[in-house]
Amino acid sequence: MSEYNYGSQSMVASLKRVVVRRPNATFGEADPQTWHYTAQPDLNKAQKEHDSFVETLIQAGCEIIYHEVDLPDHADAIFTHDPVLVCDQGAILLRMGKPLRRGEEEAIGHALEQNGIPIHYRLHGEALAEGGDLLWIDQNTLAVGLGFRTNQAGLDQLQEALPDTKIIPVQLPYFTGPEACLHLMSFISLVDHDLAVVYPPLMPVPFWQYLKDHGYRFVEVPEREFWTMAPNVLAVEPSKCLMLEGNPITQQRLQDAGCEVMTYAGREISLKAEGGATCLTRPVWRN
Repeated sequence: MSEYNYGSQSMVASLKRVVVRRPNATFGEADPQTWHYTAQPDLNKAQKEHDSFVETLIQAGCEIIYHEVDLPDHADAIFTHDPVLVCDQGAILLRMGKPLRRGEEEAIGHALEQNGIPIHYRLHGEALAEGGDLLWIDQNTLAVGLGFRTNQAGLDQLQEALPDTKIIPVQLPYFTGPEACLHLMSFISLVDHDLAVVYPPLMPVPFWQYLKDHGYRFVEVPEREFWTMAPNVLAVEPSKCLMLEGNPITQQRLQDAGCEVMTYAGREISLKAEGGATCLTRPVWRN
């Protein structure tokens, strides 16, 4: 682990510092067709939802870093999880597979540097990778979803940046096509060192078997709650998590598995814009 206040090679260790970006006019004016949103967000309501979401994180013991670097015409920038990965050596600036999001990488890198987190590596050339496709199985094992947003060149450069890390490629399905956002974390979140929330119909069999072989238990999401982002769950510490409200079956199954579950209202910031609790946060330090 880093001796500094950054390093996040876990999905479940206690969340100490996290980057968020409050919705601004760019988000409120987003054209749904351009950004693949279900409807145009109401900015006032979105800001209230986001403020409440952040307050929940503060109450859970998280230090909040606001990413306020100017990013005109980048509605998706509220989803701070995707442009960067924070490892024990610092920030790895990714290279977004969604062309409309290019430029977010350096902007969030600047915000991180302002808060004492150095840049360890930058993806370059033809490499593509988004944070939603990157899942730490444990401190030394990273699963990388290969699909429309993350490619083999991106995986190869992540391996170069993380030479001591075992990287597991996970082939993603076509699903609803290149314009939609299917990330690895669209169908799996880790909530404890041996517990995952999953939507089984999208789980590649080799990945499912790998997790089973490594002792993971699964909380399964029913189909109707997949569409309301029930698999998108943010662990704030082992077996304590935050998820979008309105998914009672998954919430109950998590509680039955021993989890403490917090919920947030996200009609504007999540349901309209295809991004859940993990997407809205970039963990900087887990300890």
